[in-house]
Amino acid sequence: MTGPKLNERPGTKATLRGYHMSASKARVVLNLIRGEDITTAREILAGTNREAADVIGKVLASAVANAVTNDAMQADELFVSAAYADEGITMKRFTPRARGRAGKIRKRSCHITVIVSRLDDERLETLRNARSAQAAVSRTRRVASSRRRADQQASLNKRETAAVEAAENEALEAEANANAQVDDEAFETDVMEYDTVDTPVEDLVEVDDVDADEDAAEALDETLAEVTPVEDWAQETDSNDTTEETK
Repeated sequence: MTGPKLNERPGTKATLRGYHMSASKARVVLNLIRGEDITTAREILAGTNREAADVIGKVLASAVANAVTNDAMQADELFVSAAYADEGITMKRFTPRARGRAGKIRKRSCHITVIVSRLDDERLETLRNARSAQAAVSRTRRVASSRRRADQQASLNKRETAAVEAAENEALEAEANANAQVDDEAFETDVMEYDTVDTPVEDLVEVDDVDADEDAAEALDETLAEVTPVEDWAQETDSNDTTEETK
């Protein structure tokens, strides 16, 4: 028993007729998306570099729009139940060849048909679980990426802050060195001015010695003032001798 005819398959279809491309080239791309859900089929077509991929993508979008608008289906619950390409008209052209002959040129065309249907409940549940797991993994990756970028930004900010602090410390150190150099120069200037005074250092030392001698003399005079003078001692001695003689 044969299966249902292509035009009798259940689902919502969209057809592009008379497209200037051979059916064999279109079938290569249609074989990639047959039986896949709509999201996966779109991803496959987006990653295919063939010319037929762009055309088949438009036909698939038209089939999904027909299912949503006319049959009240959800776009994320659909899959490609059938996809085929039939031979269209072939335009015959000729090109000159050697010795007056003519070569045939066949400009082929095709009719592209895409049929979408709703997934069964079991497969739909499996697909939803897979999408949820994929979304969780994607969310985890985004969070990890965001944290990694935040850590990198924080590290960059720390390095910039450290560089600024180092520059400020260098500036303060340079300013302190400049101030110390200015103080040293001022001290050297004062010493030079002090050395240029008329009174030599030796005279200053002698003056200090004279002052010390005067202090010593004053201390000696005070000591002598406390002691009985020599003349008074002599007079006392003479009076004592005269008294003894009188006796």
